[in-house]
Amino acid sequence: MPTCDLGAVTVYFEQAGTGERLLLISGTGGDLRNPPRIFDTPLGPRFEILAYDQRGLGQTSIPEGPYTMADYGDDGAALLAARGWDSCLVMGISFGGMVAQELAIRHPECVRRLVLACTSSGGAGGASIPFDELAQLEGEARVQRQIEMMDTRWDAARRAERAAEYKVMLEAMSGHLRLGQQSPEAARGAALQLEARRHHDTWDRLATIACPTLVCGGRYDGIAPPENSARWLRRSPAPSWPSSTAGTGSCGRTRRRSRVSWASWRRVRRVTTRPRRRAR
Repeated sequence: MPTCDLGAVTVYFEQAGTGERLLLISGTGGDLRNPPRIFDTPLGPRFEILAYDQRGLGQTSIPEGPYTMADYGDDGAALLAARGWDSCLVMGISFGGMVAQELAIRHPECVRRLVLACTSSGGAGGASIPFDELAQLEGEARVQRQIEMMDTRWDAARRAERAAEYKVMLEAMSGHLRLGQQSPEAARGAALQLEARRHHDTWDRLATIACPTLVCGGRYDGIAPPENSARWLRRSPAPSWPSSTAGTGSCGRTRRRSRVSWASWRRVRRVTTRPRRRAR
């Protein structure tokens, strides 16, 4: 099992592909054993990708807490150093986008270009919705709330109108949650991540991110509302631009691979492979 001993934490990672180097930082509860896998996306054949389970999650160790967002950012930088990557492209998704901001702020020499997907700055820039409420729900109630958070169009009226489609989603999500049932120790690691996530706030430090940055999100994302991305773009002085993801929920999640989702992946590839001037 490929791991790196970073001192305070032993990180499980996977590395594959050829091309320009790309560090992928996953979201809340991220575990490389669970689909979808970044290596199977359109980015897989085009980059050398380094992905990892963050502290407290997956096959990475679970140090004693509490954890801070700075800890997560420093873990990313330490992993890059351990793998001999002086700098690279960085893509952070959801919670991973929050970590990527810390990485770019605390270790700017590590990040050549940055992609922030379905994430928020916290503070005055707006926070992503807390997941604590999900921990209080069980069964179908939990799955229903999670679907609503991922795509705000799935209200009661839509569920009634598209009952067959909703049933398929409900069964798929329920199966995924059963597969992801946690041991007490894994639950401790997940809780430590959620506690760190509650305190995420880079708003007053965004001006220090100087690398070219793509900010993308879903129009119907109830976890990281699109207005948070708009605030980020207005605040940051870095060369940055938005990606249109109309018709998608959180992180471009749809029941099928829509034209919009594929267009977003193509935009990510363009941003990470050639220079762009700041959007006006």
